[in-house]
Amino acid sequence: MGTETHDDAGVFQLSEEIALVQTVDFFPPLVDDPFLYGQIAAANALSDVYAMGGEPVTAMNLVGYPDDQDPKLTWLGKILEGGAERCQVAGAAIVGGHTVRDKEIKFGLSVTGIVHPKKVLTNAGARPGDCLVLTKPLGTGFITTASKLRKCPEEIFQAACASMMQLNQAGARALAEFTPHGMTDITGFGLAGHLLEMALGCGHTLCISLSKLPRFKNVEALIEKKFFTRASKTNREYAQPHWQIIGSPSPLDVELAVDAQTSGGLVVSLPKDQAADYIQKALALGTICAVVIGEVLPREGTALIFKA
Repeated sequence: MGTETHDDAGVFQLSEEIALVQTVDFFPPLVDDPFLYGQIAAANALSDVYAMGGEPVTAMNLVGYPDDQDPKLTWLGKILEGGAERCQVAGAAIVGGHTVRDKEIKFGLSVTGIVHPKKVLTNAGARPGDCLVLTKPLGTGFITTASKLRKCPEEIFQAACASMMQLNQAGARALAEFTPHGMTDITGFGLAGHLLEMALGCGHTLCISLSKLPRFKNVEALIEKKFFTRASKTNREYAQPHWQIIGSPSPLDVELAVDAQTSGGLVVSLPKDQAADYIQKALALGTICAVVIGEVLPREGTALIFKA
């Protein structure tokens, strides 16, 4: 599996029982705390392996760093410690990495995981009749932007940080008792962008109830233009030609759907009669939330339907 379905990671089969899952992701700091930044960046990179149904095994650090501004590399050490802590929780060994001098700090991981070839989950597997379950709240784009401008209430910011650093391990492992058909994780393309790729991949229509989207408490106060990111604009431009809006949803809910996420949750497509039990299991294993946000329908003209 390569780039043909815009999936979260590449998959290469080694044998009848083992396939490699490979991914890479890195970005500049979203927060001031270097250890936390390392945790968030690592969790974000590891997430792509979970989104394919795999388990991470090894990781390699990717670093861009302005060493002339920090000759003792104090910040860098803490960033790497944060990334290592998340890899340890995931059970992945850091086996090396690469650094370059850069004017702007950047950090992330190249991750290799394993999965049974018959248990690979893609964003193209959703089937009509499935429910769509989301395992983290939305709004990190607004929150981190507001935080950079020193306009974010501390309670909201801390809740977002706790979510971004959480691995998607629990949501993925909870699927062991069920028969999911497809999965993706929600990151920079926002909910709308990633759902569009699911819809185009599977050839069906995804119908989303915008009012049911989980969000951070009081995040609505931050959904205003001064906290919109450039990515949310491009996410809207990418997805809007493929969506139909039914009813009169709140404009804030639409903005939430295009908000670019960092280390967001999984969207799982699984049979409707399994959704309630999966939610119970995922919550028991420690997911921040697990909420049915929509369903998969036979293709009805548009790839996405957003309803109030």
